[in-house]
Amino acid sequence: MRAHGLFGPRGGMVTVAQIDWVYGQGAQRWSTPAPVGHPDDELTYTPAHVVRDLVAESNALEILREMGLLPLREDALQWRADNPLHDAGPLWTLMLEESFGDFWADQAPRLQQMGWTLRVRPGFAHESVPVTAWRFIVSSETGEVSAREVAAPLLPRPFSSEIFDGLDPSGRWLLSMGIEVDGQTLDVAPMVADLLRRDPRWADAQQVERMDPHAVISLRAPGGRRIDAMAGPLKAVVLALLDLLVDLKRKEGPLPLSPWDAHRLESLQTGLQTLDGGAPWHLSGAGGVLQLARRLRAAGSVPPVAAPGGLGLPLRAYQLQGVAWMQYLRQHGLAGILADDMGLGKTAQLLAHLLIEQQQGRLDLPALVVVPTSLLFNWQQEAQRIAPTLRVRVLHGQQRAQHVSAVAQGQADLVLTTYPLLWRDLDLLLSLRFHLLVLDEAQTIKNAAARSTAAARRLHARHRLCMTGTPLENHLGELWSQFHFLMPGFLGDARSFARLWRKPIEQQGETVRARLLAQRVRPFILRRRKQDVLQELPARIEIVERLQLQGRQRDLYESVRIAADKQVRRALERRGLGSSQVTVMDALLKLRQVCCDPYLLKQGRMPRGLERAKIEWLCDTLPSLVEQGRRILVFSQFTSMLTLIEAQLQTLQLPCLMLTGDTEPAARSGVIARFQRGEVPLMLVSLKVGGVGLNLTAADTVVLADPWWNPAVEEQAIARAHRLGQTRQVVVYKLVIEGSIEERLLELQTRKSALADGMLGRDDTATIKFGEEELQALLAPLGAGIAEKILS
Repeated sequence: MRAHGLFGPRGGMVTVAQIDWVYGQGAQRWSTPAPVGHPDDELTYTPAHVVRDLVAESNALEILREMGLLPLREDALQWRADNPLHDAGPLWTLMLEESFGDFWADQAPRLQQMGWTLRVRPGFAHESVPVTAWRFIVSSETGEVSAREVAAPLLPRPFSSEIFDGLDPSGRWLLSMGIEVDGQTLDVAPMVADLLRRDPRWADAQQVERMDPHAVISLRAPGGRRIDAMAGPLKAVVLALLDLLVDLKRKEGPLPLSPWDAHRLESLQTGLQTLDGGAPWHLSGAGGVLQLARRLRAAGSVPPVAAPGGLGLPLRAYQLQGVAWMQYLRQHGLAGILADDMGLGKTAQLLAHLLIEQQQGRLDLPALVVVPTSLLFNWQQEAQRIAPTLRVRVLHGQQRAQHVSAVAQGQADLVLTTYPLLWRDLDLLLSLRFHLLVLDEAQTIKNAAARSTAAARRLHARHRLCMTGTPLENHLGELWSQFHFLMPGFLGDARSFARLWRKPIEQQGETVRARLLAQRVRPFILRRRKQDVLQELPARIEIVERLQLQGRQRDLYESVRIAADKQVRRALERRGLGSSQVTVMDALLKLRQVCCDPYLLKQGRMPRGLERAKIEWLCDTLPSLVEQGRRILVFSQFTSMLTLIEAQLQTLQLPCLMLTGDTEPAARSGVIARFQRGEVPLMLVSLKVGGVGLNLTAADTVVLADPWWNPAVEEQAIARAHRLGQTRQVVVYKLVIEGSIEERLLELQTRKSALADGMLGRDDTATIKFGEEELQALLAPLGAGIAEKILS
């Protein structure tokens, strides 16, 4: 096609149509279009004359135009040889060559129903043809099919399994997917990607799973050719490779695979093996990849190891399994998340792992463990107690540069630092290389854009691990951030992960896609729950104390609620929920503060003598609990609430300790030690500081002064007392204002925990949605339940 005119330029093949007008026994091709008018009824037909029905011809041409055919000037075509259509009459074509496939499938049957006769010349490329075979080839070199060479055969190449002996995260393989059609092998990957774009059902994993495997699906080859394929093989391909097929950055040709993608081929093979009938399939060159997939899947049931000599405490069976798991990851060049429940001894497992590395001569470079500031000295003490042969350096205080110099000279086996210091000392840390890099309480890096998160990713280490009892607190982006630290690229970039996984699972409730993501990440997560491995752990009793707001505190709550509801509604109308987060969180914060104590509000001077439901309950209950010999932890997210509680306890002459972000790091270990020794029966703790990592088994009573919608936060607090080493029954009091935002937060907690359950192994199909309806329920008047509000 020449580079001018309505259709040009168009390279390669051009499909054209010609119209034969049949009168009597002959067919004619008029060189001029039919005029609009009526034939002369007085003319008679003779062999030399044809009486044309101009109205019928005009109507027929209009039908063709409605179907997309347009007249084509002969001089617009460039011929490689003599023009076979010279003087053959007018030519017609479509605006796009690839549209002929749809025209043949959709419009040609309509023309036949109208009485048209269709003749197809040899070489017509748009008639549907069936798939006769599927071929999948894994190569460590180059792809076997290029979308630019549509008819190129899939040539087998020598395959070497040696590349799988050691896992190199930067290693790459190529998966070529071909279909055999009319004796040719075509690259099917771009056809499947096109199918995903034009048929949204194939981008929804749930709908894909429900499709009839024997249904015939129309694929479009480059150039517009239509190919009929059974849905069964397509389902196997899409469910195993969905995110790769829709990757906007992917070029034409084979699909790139990393070692972390090995399970995809195993899923593909399993899906193909379940097919009943249809075109045959063949998977070649995948032996090493499938072996790798089995090794990854076996990470949860690894060979046992013996406890290292010199360990300062005995390890339980599940802890030895955790050590063996970390050894397995190190041996095979993998990374992972040790996600045991809080209180199951993750620190001891890691220290035992390091002792094995030291005793077997592999700890020739130090291990770096990054911890929250509140846990720094706890880690130092645990290392000295559990693994006394490890030389420990703590990077804290004004002498950090000198400690880094000592580490560089080989004077440390274990280096401890904190998240706030990570990015401040980044230049110093980048001068070092580590055998192992561990992030303790790794949910700290849930914000992928935080400076400490970016700094952690830049450090040099042979192996990486995360440790956290709550790898997933709020949303899937937190899980992505941890895996992006462990195995960059494993879950794609943040934008593609949000598009392919977060939005479908969290907002659209796609349970099948949730299951696919869970299958992808589980080989790299080891999680045990207390009830599964600590049968001897004393029972935990939870008591929800529903308190009522009275008098002016109740009036204050309603006035704040009404103002907040109006403010939030205006914000939603103007900006929508996604852009109104600051307004929404401020509204929820004020209501929670009124529930905790009216004097938390920063609204000018508050009058004296206001009712204070929670302070009154604490003043009535805590003295009697202390008299009973109870050891009590009181948690709050508000440090100012703890200050108010402390003031009331002083008036009652009830001694207490305080552990908050304002407590000096060097003094924290002393505060914890005093409580553990029984010197003071009561400690007030802020969730931000005391909710993670601390061992407070001297406590047998936990009071949660203010609930929040994330149950993981409460579990972290309770686990300070209800953990390995606890010998007494633990009683948990949850203070909740009846009918308020707090009670509705409790109702949301059950739904919130579903997201973590799905990813971490308890429920494959768990998803969560949170929208404007739930928000309106949180802002409802006192007394209306969340379910009642949503249904209304």
